[in-house]
Amino acid sequence: MTDLIQMGELAKAAKYKLQNLTSVQKNHALIAVADALCGHSSYILAENAKDIQKGEENGMHPGLLDRLRLTEGRIEAMADGLRQIAELPDPVGEIMETFERPNGLKIQKKRVPMGVIGIIYESRPNVTADAFGLCFKTGNAVILKGGSDAIFSNTAIETVIRAALQSMEITADAIQLIKDTDRSVTAAFMKLNQYVDVLIPRGGAGLIRSVVQNSTIPVIETGTGNCHIYVDEYADIEMAVKVIFNAKTQRIGVCNACESLVVHKNIRAAFLPKLKAALDEKNVEFRADESTMEILDGCIPVTEEDYGTEFLDYILSVKTVESTKEAIEHINRYNTGHSDAVITENEENALAFLNGVDAACVYWNASTRFTDGFEFGFGAEIGISTQKLHARGPMGLKELTAYKYTICGNGQIRG
Repeated sequence: MTDLIQMGELAKAAKYKLQNLTSVQKNHALIAVADALCGHSSYILAENAKDIQKGEENGMHPGLLDRLRLTEGRIEAMADGLRQIAELPDPVGEIMETFERPNGLKIQKKRVPMGVIGIIYESRPNVTADAFGLCFKTGNAVILKGGSDAIFSNTAIETVIRAALQSMEITADAIQLIKDTDRSVTAAFMKLNQYVDVLIPRGGAGLIRSVVQNSTIPVIETGTGNCHIYVDEYADIEMAVKVIFNAKTQRIGVCNACESLVVHKNIRAAFLPKLKAALDEKNVEFRADESTMEILDGCIPVTEEDYGTEFLDYILSVKTVESTKEAIEHINRYNTGHSDAVITENEENALAFLNGVDAACVYWNASTRFTDGFEFGFGAEIGISTQKLHARGPMGLKELTAYKYTICGNGQIRG
């Protein structure tokens, strides 16, 4: 079994070394790692092929296979994410606030690394590089626990990163991957609060629930994505079709894909046939309420469970409503706090939606697929936080820092 205590000790030692690196050193190392990933793409793809073959043999869902699969383009995208992180301002050391007390004490609130970050994730090899880049730039060491389905891919990426760091004379223990795939190791990792400062789960609802319920390490919850799009009665129909087609079908296995559609009754007759004609190209299955089935043939009756499901498949739940208020209430009941959108030309209805929907990211006339650290200009993301403490939405550099107060005096004592 993996010696988690030793990994924790190595990470704890590494975090102090990383906190002493300058921004220039960190940026040069990130670029070197990016170049190394591209330079060793053949090796990484060969290892990824082993995971893909194993997944296919085990009957892995197509959406999960898509998450698992690497290509030259996806490796280049990982590298581009690291290069973009290198170009971003270093948040560490930022003075967030300065004030002076009547007794002469000068107090500064300063942004600092968290220390050691643990990440548990499934079927997404790109997370290995993204997590390293964001943690490294913010002076944090990271311990990764990927799923057994991506073990060859994750190991290859970690090997390349560690070698690149060593070539820059930087501690390779900035990143460590737990390679033991036994579930008991994952359970033990969640208890490593003596060494790990924060734990971030990335994956399905089951994984996230397990981490939240069992971890003794403080957890930043990254949620599943039951993302909704509401087509208002004042929507531009052509825009709505285009946006929903993108949000539903561009990539089905991602947390920011549209899973649920809400349609105002006054536009359903004009809109729904055009949407179905477009989505029929991808064989999207409609799970619809009675009002929708009055307009469309070939739908499956929707269930209560469907409204709250992240399908990660070519399936779309459909609900008809009589008002924007009803749409907001429906979405707030069934969404996961991730990303929801409204398509409308009516500013009043749009603002009501933007202000009323309880989600990390709320869109007006745009695809939910933009909820992404790279798309937000963060370089990459550690995950999409759906909780409300510390961080919410795409978690970039600043979300991986804490702060401390430095207090300067000239002999003050408390009376």
